[in-house]
Amino acid sequence: MEVAFFEVQDWERELIAQSPLAGRAELHDGCLDDERARRAAGCDVVSVFVYCPVTARAMDEMPGLKLIATRSTGTDHIDIEAARRRGIAVCNVPEYGANTVAEHTFGLILALSRKIFIAYHRARGLNFELAGLQGFDLKEKTLGVVGAGAIGLHVIRIGRALSMEVLAYDVKESAILAEVLGFRYAPLEQVLRESDVISLHAPLAPATRHLINRESLARTKRGALVINTARGELIDTEALVEALDSGQVGGAGLDVFEGEAAVKEESVLLRSGGEPPSELRPLRSLLARDNVIITPHMSFYSREALRRILDTTIENILAFERGAPQNLVTR
Repeated sequence: MEVAFFEVQDWERELIAQSPLAGRAELHDGCLDDERARRAAGCDVVSVFVYCPVTARAMDEMPGLKLIATRSTGTDHIDIEAARRRGIAVCNVPEYGANTVAEHTFGLILALSRKIFIAYHRARGLNFELAGLQGFDLKEKTLGVVGAGAIGLHVIRIGRALSMEVLAYDVKESAILAEVLGFRYAPLEQVLRESDVISLHAPLAPATRHLINRESLARTKRGALVINTARGELIDTEALVEALDSGQVGGAGLDVFEGEAAVKEESVLLRSGGEPPSELRPLRSLLARDNVIITPHMSFYSREALRRILDTTIENILAFERGAPQNLVTR
């Protein structure tokens, strides 16, 4: 089977060249746009990363396409229904970095709770005053985890290790996990109302888009921290800005944010001080705040996790070729 990889990094080229796919995999730096889809028309398999939309139109340009292997857990960048209608299988990498993303989550929490990034910038300017740097302990605070899947459960483990109380909201509950890890399931409203730190780990779906909005933020514990290492569209950015303005939210740590792909495309404009598109203006407001930390969707970005992603993707492709597909998200 012929395979085409898109959004390929240099380190991936080296590993693919050493894999069983060597010699029969096309490697492309860019995304799967219509033109590249036409050039990959003869391929049976395409592999993309999370920033690469796979549209129905792109699928139509590849009439022999049998498998879309995304190098991510999330699949919201793929038109799943279009793939189903065309009989194209889709597989993902379900658990490449539960610990990796969870560790980054707590990096954001600790940086906010102890004002580490403010202190860092001060110290670089030879300012060692403590005024304004008082933080708070995580011990005995309540951590609210929205989405208690593989990543959320690892966040819970770390929170419990720091002697935090943990409330979790998930559509599927496991009494055994709650007992073993020492947390409690609760309705979303209770999680928001009682948590000092709210960490999002839910998938993006129509039901979860803007899960955190004006109404839900109004119900949060005043001064709570909001952390998002899942998907940017879980939060209504304008509502978050308003909640930060009013003090309803005490700070935010965002590894993802609405319009993330557009930000990447407009990065030169933003750096040069040009006027960003209107949908990105709330981001400018967030970037200007001392109580907000934004990182460039890097919570997955450890050397170990990246290797697991690529290894699993290659094995997904080989398993599909053997007639024993794995990690399917379509049936």
